Amino acid sequence: MGFWTTLLIIHGLLAVTLLGAITHQTVAVLMPVHATGRRSFVARFRAVSGPSYAIAVIVLYLLTAIMGSWIYTHYRIGPRLTLEQLGYWKTFGAFELKEHFVSLGLAVLPAYWYYWRQPLSQDHARTRAGLTAFLCLIVWYGFIVGHLTNNIRGFA
Repeated sequence: MGFWTTLLIIHGLLAVTLLGAITHQTVAVLMPVHATGRRSFVARFRAVSGPSYAIAVIVLYLLTAIMGSWIYTHYRIGPRLTLEQLGYWKTFGAFELKEHFVSLGLAVLPAYWYYWRQPLSQDHARTRAGLTAFLCLIVWYGFIVGHLTNNIRGFA
């Protein structure tokens, strides 16, 4: 069981890193900092460079999805059956939905890359914001559902 637990920990660390990167980028795109004298914590959080996160988000999303897919083979024959036997249908359904959302995120990554590549066109600012927010919602949903699912049954 140590092998699968190690993979799950690595997957979780990748997910947290992805969560931070996509959240920073989303806040920077949706709530840009305007030239004011105040530099509060929130203003500094919003002041990151959105384009600098694009490649990191893509790489982290792919690595997290690959690790999740590998772990999924164990989940399919172990913890998933326990969720079914104990009647955790909402949790089971939320996790199934997570799989579909992550797949949609993978399908959106090429468009995300295209609209974030340099030089950025101001004509596509809304498209970038929409794609980034969409990926952010997928990542947050996946993180929360994955964490809660693991807490219900435990991985080992």
